[in-house]
Amino acid sequence: MWPIKVPEHITQFIDKRFTLEELGAKANAAYQTISNGIPEVSVVMPAFNEEDNILPTLASLAANKTKRVVEIIVVNNNSTDDTEALVRSTGVQCILEGRQGITFARNSGLAVARGKYILNADADTIYPADWIEQMTRPLENAGVSLTYGRFAFLPIAETGRGTYFIYEHVARFSRWINKVFKDEAVNVYGFNSGFRREQGIAVDGFDHPEGTNEDGWLALKLRDKGFGKLHLVTDIRALTWTTDRRIQIDGGLIKGSLKRISRVFGG
Repeated sequence: MWPIKVPEHITQFIDKRFTLEELGAKANAAYQTISNGIPEVSVVMPAFNEEDNILPTLASLAANKTKRVVEIIVVNNNSTDDTEALVRSTGVQCILEGRQGITFARNSGLAVARGKYILNADADTIYPADWIEQMTRPLENAGVSLTYGRFAFLPIAETGRGTYFIYEHVARFSRWINKVFKDEAVNVYGFNSGFRREQGIAVDGFDHPEGTNEDGWLALKLRDKGFGKLHLVTDIRALTWTTDRRIQIDGGLIKGSLKRISRVFGG
């Protein structure tokens, strides 16, 4: 069932019960457990000035329950705050990408990743304990080229969770329209998707034409290259929680909704 409230397994990472030092230490201890060995899964996360968000995100990823060996790679895209220092406090690898932009950052992470599977993450998102396993397992099927998941919003402005609950149902309907009448690839988001590393490299990674997005374009390339279909992970245990700053950037919920409607029905 779609959650009306933010569940406790998510709020435990954002309710300020731990200091930054304590949260970093918890993330470090958990990460040592899942990263011991040759990685099968690489979680790649771009970051630009994310000192306010990145520790809860890394703590949630490190707390994932999986028997797979996991490496997390943060790509510091010229942050001027304490992002890199906070990342290093968790034991997670942090590399620098001097060229500004999400596409450069994701490609840099892909270039150094060692895992068979790549999972894309963002620094302002909390990941449930089953996310890595749920997003990776379908990729064991040769007929699947890319997995992508569902998400809900963590309010950071004045809009309440109840309002987002309604908005998310409208958004799910719009994504259904995209899948049926347009192209499923536009439903793929870079903070909640996965693919096989070798196949991603074979299609030139996240490179994309001007006017398109790196995440959806990668999905389109993988599918059209014949590597398999796109697979939506619907298990509620894989539901990620991301901040609503994307909506705030769009001008708030009303303006953001109008933009979504325009994209769905206008092309």
